[in-house]
Amino acid sequence: MANGIYTTSLIGQILNANEIIVNDGPVSTLLTDSRRIANAPEALFFALSNRRDGHEFIAEAYEGGVRNFVVRSAPAEPLINANYLIVPDVLAALQTIAAHHRAQFDLKVIGITGSNGKTMVKEWLYQLLSPEHNIVRSPKSYNSQIGVALSVWNITADNDMGIFEAGISTVNEMDKLQPMIMPEIGILTHMGSAHDEGFKDRREKVNEKLKLFKDCKLLIGEYELLLDHKKQNQEQHHFCWSRKFNSASLYVFSETSISGNYYMRAMYNKQEIECLVPFLDQASVENAITCWATLLALGYSPAVIDERMERLAPVSMRLELKNGINDCSVIDDSYNSDIQSLEIALNFLDQQNQHPKKTLVLSDIYQSGLSRDNLYRQVANMLNDKKIDRFIGVGEALQHYKDWFHVTEKHFYKDTYDMLVDIHRLNFKDETILLKGARNFEFERISRALVQKSHETVMEINLNALLNNLNYYKSQLQPGVKLMAMVKAFSYGSGTFEIANLLQYHKVDYLAVAYIDEGVALRQAGITLPIMVLNPEATAFDKLTEFKLQPEIYSFGLLAEFVNYLQVNDIINYPIHIKIDTGMHRLGFEGFEIEPLCDLLEDNPYIKVRSVFSHLAASDAEEHDTFTMKQIRRFEKAFKQIEQTLDYKVIKHIANTSAITRWKVAQFDMVRLGIGLYGIDSAVTDPNALESVATLKTSISQVKKIKAGETVGYNRNGSLKKDGRIATVRIGYADGYLRAFGNGVGKMLVKGMLVPTVGNIAMDMCMIDVSEVDVKEGDEVIIFNGDQRIEELAKQISTIPYEILTNISQRVKRVYFYE
Repeated sequence: MANGIYTTSLIGQILNANEIIVNDGPVSTLLTDSRRIANAPEALFFALSNRRDGHEFIAEAYEGGVRNFVVRSAPAEPLINANYLIVPDVLAALQTIAAHHRAQFDLKVIGITGSNGKTMVKEWLYQLLSPEHNIVRSPKSYNSQIGVALSVWNITADNDMGIFEAGISTVNEMDKLQPMIMPEIGILTHMGSAHDEGFKDRREKVNEKLKLFKDCKLLIGEYELLLDHKKQNQEQHHFCWSRKFNSASLYVFSETSISGNYYMRAMYNKQEIECLVPFLDQASVENAITCWATLLALGYSPAVIDERMERLAPVSMRLELKNGINDCSVIDDSYNSDIQSLEIALNFLDQQNQHPKKTLVLSDIYQSGLSRDNLYRQVANMLNDKKIDRFIGVGEALQHYKDWFHVTEKHFYKDTYDMLVDIHRLNFKDETILLKGARNFEFERISRALVQKSHETVMEINLNALLNNLNYYKSQLQPGVKLMAMVKAFSYGSGTFEIANLLQYHKVDYLAVAYIDEGVALRQAGITLPIMVLNPEATAFDKLTEFKLQPEIYSFGLLAEFVNYLQVNDIINYPIHIKIDTGMHRLGFEGFEIEPLCDLLEDNPYIKVRSVFSHLAASDAEEHDTFTMKQIRRFEKAFKQIEQTLDYKVIKHIANTSAITRWKVAQFDMVRLGIGLYGIDSAVTDPNALESVATLKTSISQVKKIKAGETVGYNRNGSLKKDGRIATVRIGYADGYLRAFGNGVGKMLVKGMLVPTVGNIAMDMCMIDVSEVDVKEGDEVIIFNGDQRIEELAKQISTIPYEILTNISQRVKRVYFYE
């Protein structure tokens, strides 16, 4: 590395790689995803074999301008002007170059691990230590085998401190993370149940995590967690905190809430000290105590710490996608701003195809660890790479560097107030707007101006959880099997283009909708994937062909109508999907109809059979397995007959969500994933495999005291058996909370406690019994989430989860978030 610059050949030497180098040049960016290309001329792409083989995406990265690749084997036909570094293990190579880079710098590094709180502690320590230090830190929650490597790569000569988090899910993983981080100071956060399944027991998990700290001079954490480690590693300095043991370095002996803040008193060095933090929830309080202990261990005075802790700001690690005014979409990331999280947010913006125009509203970036010239040169290059249509810069620094931004339309304002004064002239309309602002710019004011107003009942969709579920099902597929995602019925109530954009970005093979207008809406939102329409209407064949949608053909009548339409409009080889009825007895050609169907398909120039498929009636039910096997055999007989007639191969698919895992013999060429995307599949027995995607929540509008026997609600159906209190909440049957949930059948979560409904469910509201909970107006109420699951609500009213999800009204605002 000469003058801090890596070259392709130098990295090849560090990796001891076999080399094919055509044009040696500088390398400053490491890439692991062909969809997220930045600084392509100086990028090095690692063809990782994660869920998909990264070698499949080399051509895509090359098309994006990348010319440097780390690969597992030499290409049969090297791409023109491309350099290849050939190594036995691509992930190990990424970690090796990260460890080498880390070793070039003599800076104070804090390593953080634990089950929960790693990211929060890291971000708060960044806030607390920034006045004295130039800090490089993990972006967002980059703490995996790949994420740590990419985080460490960001170290520069300007940094005098690094804060990196490390997460593991099984044994021996920390052995690879420790050499990349090489912490001098270690912090162990809360140890919970996350990833317990990857370890023999909780003790083993703690010991594996402690491997991060083997060379640390100072180790910080909760007293009981570190007690054994302290006895066995007396050469290390341990700074322990506790709420129970007064022998701890920091003993917190008094805690109370004061006007929305949390006040703590503790003993430290035989002196009583105090600390006030602006949070009340216990997770935040525990993370704050960890930060308190860390600053004391680093030698900060209790008075300085107290002053800074009181000013700690909430940490939002998620992007929120919301519906905006004038047919806009708003990506709200208005609570933090740094160069790494800006790149993550721009990648998310890049996924959105629903509007023709993409706009970035960005504030000045503080505490970047870079010189202003270097920082804003990087920002400008990043924006130019991402092809932003409109750029709005807020802050004096961005104004100063405005000529560096080569964007078609750009505006600059001194501060947020000036932009808000001018917001009507900016004329936001039919565009996707990313808000990315440092906290003191108060971009939430811009968000309020741009986001559609709606009532306080909200359904949150966790896109990370949906992606986790998608990847789980992908991992269950046999090699070469395609995946069709069902996005009918407003994606099971979860959204249209918001879900489809994610699925397209993560390369599913097909989408399926129920009706033509659903497919048209996706096409108009920029979705280019093949889309199958399950119930095509003859009256809308023109729309179907105009928007290149592919119809399911399930009867002779529909086939004749569609072929006639194609013939009249002189359309040939139009793709269709043939539905076979193997026992569901809903739609499709039956066994005795296959022969005459083949006669119609043979040598028909107007249609091209893209797939033949059927639907399993009870793939999740063991008691119907014999019937399911009959369906599979009938399907095999039918598609073989059709393929023999056509004399070309078609895609075969019969497996729905539950069959993907229960009936791998039925995966054939493609599977259809539906409600499993949303974390609901009775065939999946591993409780950690799927995550709940949706959270439906509302708030309390009023609390009333009710005497025993007094009636509540319409028809006087509700009452309490003893004196108590009821809360009226802002959800009713018009929102999708059905009347069947009334009169104690339904339960809602309030402050962690399940409480029953009281009386009938009204159109826009309902009442719950909060006699045993301390609540006030405005408090949050959860209808369903990962704890109060949709399956439980379905049991309450004797229905299925599909009905619960799809009943959520369109007037309930959807908020999509991505961490």
